[in-house]
Amino acid sequence: MEYFINCNSSTLAPYTTPLDELRAAHLYRRLGFSASVQTINAAVGQTANTLVDNLVDQALAAAPIPPPAWADWTDANYPDDDDLARQLRRAQTEEFSIAYGNQLLDNNLRDRMSFFWSNHFVTELDVYNCNQFLYYYINCLQRNALGNFKTFVSEIGLTSAMLYYLDGVRNRGNNPNENYARELYELFTLGEGNGYTEEDIIETSKALSGYTERGEEGCTQVTFDPTEFNTDNKTILGQTGNWGYDDVIDILFNQRPNQIAWFICKKLYEFFIHPDSTDDDGGIAPQIIDGLAQTFIANNFEIAPVLRQLFKSQHFFDDTAIGVIIKSPFDLYMGMLKETGFAYDDSTVINVIDASRLIGQELFDPFDVAGWQRDRQWINTNFIIGRWLTAEVFLERFFQANPEQFRTLAMDAVGPADSSTSNPEIVVRALVNKFTPKGLLTDADFQRALDAFKIDDVPNEYYSPDHVPGGLSLWVLSVSMEVPTQVYILLRHLSREPEFQLK
Repeated sequence: MEYFINCNSSTLAPYTTPLDELRAAHLYRRLGFSASVQTINAAVGQTANTLVDNLVDQALAAAPIPPPAWADWTDANYPDDDDLARQLRRAQTEEFSIAYGNQLLDNNLRDRMSFFWSNHFVTELDVYNCNQFLYYYINCLQRNALGNFKTFVSEIGLTSAMLYYLDGVRNRGNNPNENYARELYELFTLGEGNGYTEEDIIETSKALSGYTERGEEGCTQVTFDPTEFNTDNKTILGQTGNWGYDDVIDILFNQRPNQIAWFICKKLYEFFIHPDSTDDDGGIAPQIIDGLAQTFIANNFEIAPVLRQLFKSQHFFDDTAIGVIIKSPFDLYMGMLKETGFAYDDSTVINVIDASRLIGQELFDPFDVAGWQRDRQWINTNFIIGRWLTAEVFLERFFQANPEQFRTLAMDAVGPADSSTSNPEIVVRALVNKFTPKGLLTDADFQRALDAFKIDDVPNEYYSPDHVPGGLSLWVLSVSMEVPTQVYILLRHLSREPEFQLK
């Protein structure tokens, strides 16, 4: 995979040119898990200002997953038989995985962001092992995905998933546990070694103590026990008092706003624009992050204004920002579902989740507390072969289910004017442009794609009108029986191309 250097020199000034197909597709690939031909076509000609505002507003208004029937179950609600209890828990986890997978497919920016935050405020289901905790953790991510970051930090730290995962339930006043305090600064708000000391961690852990009441049954929401709280004066980031949980959050955001804003905006930049936010020459990225950070602070740490500014900017739509991020496993499969428009159901969603796990991205279980490192970490010898083989499995299943949807995809891609074309190059060009951010790298690459499309079942002369009286070709996109197979084989070919792995 080519190593992309960040050469983007555009600014945060608004991008005012009406969106073309290339940039509309770019917006949906980054802002969500891509989109259908129809959605991209509807975006063409709109301004970034109008479209981004609509998409951000939709994200802010989106409702979280409704609580499942088991949302408040404790261990007492499960069968006494351990095997039956495990089976029921697995069934519930699968049910909730499907629900969240559908939200990722349906909600564009809201759940692109909730998924982003799951890799920032990391927990691992296999550590806390409680479906009730999982539901409330995902609910917190969805409700706060584009909301106020200070509120988000405060709420996520009191979810039972986080309290168990980072040992808050073991943080007693007379024996403080420093785990959450350390990650609060290092991973969640400031960055490693940035603006805090080891003594701040020790003192903060005392202020965060007391959330240790687990109830009489396992899998019960954790609550505050005042007898387990450290009542000594603590000095945190230079401030001294008998601080508690809420005080820690206030002190952190009051004393370190610039560091928080830079750290979070840098992470957003590397996720949405380019994985390299700095280079040996400095580049313009630090200036962009500065501008986003100023917006973040000026809006009292509201996330949505930062995203509006970023997605409307010339920097976001610059040519050098397009097709330079390697797709995550979820990007790979969900992008295929959205871009093909092929019919899928809940079993397909589970297949996506299972396939993603096989190539390094397990839903609800990031690699460790630092999360998936993304981008180049998604590609190695095993994972790239896994990508190819699993993509082919999905395409084969879609073809077996309904071959004609492959013809429909091609006709949608070329548009009404060319839906009855006899020129295979028009079809291949449209599909290449649909499934790769900026086309294939060389003319030879395109010719190989064209050759793959021209299967042996269709003699080459059938594409030419010269040998038929009246000048009519024997091959026509809208009617020729071989077309679904040709599109299927082309997509299999493209799924192995380097450009297909990019967004």
